[in-house]
Amino acid sequence: MMQSAVRAAVRSGRTLARAPAAVVSRRTMATDEPLEKTAYYDMHVELKGKMVPFAGYSLPVLYETEAGGVLKETLNTRALGCSGLFDVSHMGQLRWTGKDAVKFIEHCVVGDIAGLKPGEGRLSLITDQSGGIIDDTVITNAGSYVYMVINGACKHSDMDHFRREMASFNGDVHMEYLAEQQLLALQGPGAAAALAPLLPSSIDLAVMPFMTGVDCKVAGIEGCRVTRCGYTGEDGFEISVPFAQAVNLAQSLLKHKGVMPTGLGARDALRLEAGLCLYGNDIDLTTNPVEAGLAWTMGGVKGRRRTEQGFLGADKFLQPDGKLKKVTRKRVGIAGMKAPARGHTEIFDAEGKTKIGEITSGTFSPCLKRPLAMGYVAAEHSKTDTPVMLSVRGKLQPAVVSSMPFVETRYFKPAA
Repeated sequence: MMQSAVRAAVRSGRTLARAPAAVVSRRTMATDEPLEKTAYYDMHVELKGKMVPFAGYSLPVLYETEAGGVLKETLNTRALGCSGLFDVSHMGQLRWTGKDAVKFIEHCVVGDIAGLKPGEGRLSLITDQSGGIIDDTVITNAGSYVYMVINGACKHSDMDHFRREMASFNGDVHMEYLAEQQLLALQGPGAAAALAPLLPSSIDLAVMPFMTGVDCKVAGIEGCRVTRCGYTGEDGFEISVPFAQAVNLAQSLLKHKGVMPTGLGARDALRLEAGLCLYGNDIDLTTNPVEAGLAWTMGGVKGRRRTEQGFLGADKFLQPDGKLKKVTRKRVGIAGMKAPARGHTEIFDAEGKTKIGEITSGTFSPCLKRPLAMGYVAAEHSKTDTPVMLSVRGKLQPAVVSSMPFVETRYFKPAA
């Protein structure tokens, strides 16, 4: 039902009564510091992108065209046969080499990196000694090296952290920041159809699972890497491309019917609909993986990382046998309210007397046409369908704890 509504709205050009805030985030703020520009800056301006500061860069929050805007860009990304093209070049791309690279990375992150097959990747978390989350990251076994993508707002502090840990690490490991590589995210049901004609004939996307990647030419451009991943809940790809050829690649993709340039506003709405965390809002150094509902990134209770541990902060949220330590708060979805509840909105119990938590992200969902949010509540109030009260604009309004994702995810799996 949701898909048919999305298609109808896109085709008719209808707008919804209320729009989501354009990226309500600790990353987006006014700044006196000079902003960096990605290779796509002039292209964004030409396409009427509304440029805003984000993670130290000037990036489009939306496109001020008849077809653009947060609502239409979000709907298009989920519409059958369509996809959104996002500039995510602010993200940090790292290449790890050396015979002890995997051992070092596993010292810093919670995931099983040694168990990755060639081409396989996974989401993981970088933690500190206190068990707090320094950043979330996608790590891929690229064969002769390990490829890591980290968040743009954190990349320099992440690399400083890695350098400090490397200073006391007894092993052969090298970290290279791929400063000249740009990154595009092509997301949506039509992503594979748009990308396939630009790939070598040897790459068959029909058998390429989500969270796998390959080094290859794209649109004849050398030095690219394609990873089937993304942060919208849809099928899609992230494409690393050399700076000098980045615009040529974007233009090749935008020629395909259904591919729409898409900004940060839609990206924020899409990831929240998919129940995905934004670093700096929903996870940070004060949050551990268990509180955040991300214990799955360590594998099951009998998995190697849970039993062997050995990564920074493991003892703060894991018992010696690999079981999870109890936490006093948990990340949950929040739904059922009449008005959007933005970050820092206070959450109270059903009687509205006792504060039990706080919203970390909130928006009006273009796809579901209702407000959505996520946040942290006291563990005893975290069960799905628990009634709560939100303090919105000085008034209490009812809501309920909700399971996530709010919109069903559609990550690609090859036919059996």
